[in-house]
Parts: sequence; structure tokens; C-alpha cells
Amino acid sequence: MQRRTLLKTGLGLAALPLLPRLAFADDKKPVGFWYESASPENQDELKTLLVDPFNAAHPQDDLSIDFRGSDLDKQLRIAMLSGSGPDVVFTAGPSYVASMAEAGQLLPLDDYAAKLGWNDRLLPLFMELGKYDGKLYALAKTYETLGLFYNKTLFDKNGWKAPTTIAELEALADEMKGKGLVPFGSGNADWRPANEHHVSIVLNSVAGPENVYKALTGAIPWTDPSILAAIDKLDEWWQKGYFGPNYFSLTLEQAFAQVATGQAGMAPSGTWSFTNIPTYFPTNNAEAAFVGFPSTNGPPVYALGIGSTLSINAKSENADGAAAVLDYMFSDKFYSAMNSVWQGEWNLPLKDLSAVKLSDKVLPLYTEAMKNLSAAVGAGQYGYTTWTFLPPATDTYLVSGMEEVWLKKLTSKDYLKKLDDTFKQEKDAGKVPAIPKRA
Repeated sequence: MQRRTLLKTGLGLAALPLLPRLAFADDKKPVGFWYESASPENQDELKTLLVDPFNAAHPQDDLSIDFRGSDLDKQLRIAMLSGSGPDVVFTAGPSYVASMAEAGQLLPLDDYAAKLGWNDRLLPLFMELGKYDGKLYALAKTYETLGLFYNKTLFDKNGWKAPTTIAELEALADEMKGKGLVPFGSGNADWRPANEHHVSIVLNSVAGPENVYKALTGAIPWTDPSILAAIDKLDEWWQKGYFGPNYFSLTLEQAFAQVATGQAGMAPSGTWSFTNIPTYFPTNNAEAAFVGFPSTNGPPVYALGIGSTLSINAKSENADGAAAVLDYMFSDKFYSAMNSVWQGEWNLPLKDLSAVKLSDKVLPLYTEAMKNLSAAVGAGQYGYTTWTFLPPATDTYLVSGMEEVWLKKLTSKDYLKKLDDTFKQEKDAGKVPAIPKRA
């Protein structure tokens, strides 16, 4: 861990005697936090709402955030293997946590959870999902769900209604294609795992969460006919052109922007996309809408996902400082401030939101979606996102293998056979994340 105090203070300390300057540097212990991509506005918000107030409240610590972009995971793996890396460890979900915990790269958080009251403050389900081999290694930074965003203005103009079944969804997508629109505004140019957003959607909406749960617990194989039907359906949508011709060249944000401009009709995406609505919809005089993704049978399924997790580096020289940062984040004050300016990425799993106060500028659409997800989780009526519940190697193959199916290099059956074989190996090795029993 490099100390940054002298670099930050600049030339103003040049005239000070050497010993007092070193003593000043030692008074503040650095806390490094590597973050993924963030817009300039979001970077400013993290500085204003997290870094500055935390450092003011903790004069013994010096929190700094390094924005590492889309290569964060790769850089983090290399750093952790060499015994370095940030104090606060950000991952893309529990499947990443399991491999790091197994390698001894993360610090168990059980003592901090008891001492700082996290067990009482956070939803029990997410505390369980942060465990590996019976110990707590990660806190969920945000929990999320998948659904269907659409351009309500475009829908009203064409007399369309939000689909409530898979059949209605397909009929609408076909009509959009007939009008020269891309049915699904989607892309993976900047985030290849966007593929699994769509896999997760069909697993829950076509195969159903009960069957996904059975596959995750080993009660049925991933080659089960219900799972095969889901993958076949996703492949059918691809071959029909629902994802458009530029899926591999559009970023997530560019694809979502097409929905606002009316080039695309809908976006099967996650609640993280709420952060893009203020940027694109008002400037296009369009109104955004969001509904649960239609299912083959019954109401929409809210697939539960942990978008990212926060842990402490086992090699951290300031673990107490890192724990203090986590404790600062998981508070009513920080939740209120951050979700008032940046929706979709900071839905921290606080147990009690009664003291949370959001800005009146927050879209009611976002608040409603989060209430629906919270109610589904509370009632045990939720589905499963692959990046939250699959072990790492299985999840990695799920992402790359789906492309091979789309590009006709692999059949759905062969894809699922390899997926099942990989899952069984990881299950036998104890690498499957905790799967809470369904209510």
C-alpha cells in the first residue's frame, strides 16, 4: 500500500522540516478503494458524498478511490495474486468472492459485523449470500433485478401496451421489426457478461425460478428440458434479429440510449440502467417506463441479483480503516445521499428504510421498482441471476458459450452439457455460492 499523503499535500509542505512532515504522514493511514467505470459526474458524487465526508469524520484515515474502468476485475486478480491490491475490494458479485475467499485473499468480516452491528442493519438474505464456507467475506453493495425498460412515448404513439406474457412480447417485437425498429436495445461491447443478463431473464421467465433453484442445488441437471427450452427461446430471439445487427459493437449505454431515441423499442436490462434515464430520455422528449419481464406462466419474475460486493483485502495494512469505510456506506445517511443522485448502483440492502429520505428529483419509477423487488425478496418470490448464484468457472462459460450458440458454433444441448459438467466439478469442490432455501 502506497501512502498518498505527501503527494496530496503538494508543495505547501516543502519548507517544513523533514521529521515533522514524516510524522504528519504517519498520522493518516491510507485506505485504497478501486472502483469500476464511472462518469465524471458520478466520480464527483463519490468524492463529495463518500471520500470527503468520510475523511473529515475519520481524521486518522485517508480514503482515496482509483477508477479502474472495465479492466478492474483483471487488474484486481493480478494484484491480489501478488499480495497487493486495494484495502476495500470491489467485485462484480458473489461468484467472484468465492474464488478469492478460497484463495485466502479476503479477510473474514464476522468480527466486524458483530462489532459494528451489520447483522442487525442488513437484510439477512444478503448476509448469507456474502458467506463462503460458513464465514462472511463480502457485503452486497447493491441488489438489483432484471426487467423490461421501454419508451412509453413511443408505445403511446403506436398504441402499444407493455407485454405481460412471452407471447405478447414476441408479437410486439415482430411488429417493431416490421416498422424498422430494433426490438431489444442491447449490446456487450464494453461488458461481455451482458450476455448473462439475457440468459438470466429466460432462465427465470421461461424455465421458472423453481427449476433454476433445483439446478443450482443439484436436484436437476442444467441439461433439464426446462432449462433447454429457455436457452432455445433465447437463441430463437437472437436468430429472429430481436437484438439487432450491432449487439457486439454497442456498449450497454449506447444500446440503452437507442430506446430513448426511438431506434429501439425495449431494453431487457437491469435496474442499474435507471442511472441512464435522466441522461437520454428528457433530451429526446421521451418518457421511460419499466415493468417486470414477462413470463411464460403467471406474473413477472423478479430475478434477484447482487450487482457488486465489497470486501476487505486479507493483506490490508489498514483493515480497521477499510471496515470503517464499509460501515460509513451502510448507513441511512449515505444511502439517502447517494441514491438521491445516482440510482441503480447503490441500492444497499439495509433492513429498515424508514429513515431513508430521497430527493424529490428521484424518479417514482425507480422507487416503485425497488419496492417491488424488496417485496418479492421479503416474500421469497424471487428468481436467480447467474452472476450472483453460479460459481465462477460455470458463470464464465455461461457468458462465452451463449455466444457460440448464437453464432451457430454450438447447439443448445452441447452448451448445456458443458455448463452442467463445469457446474458439477465446482459443486464437488465446494465453490457454489450459498443458495438460501426458497420460502
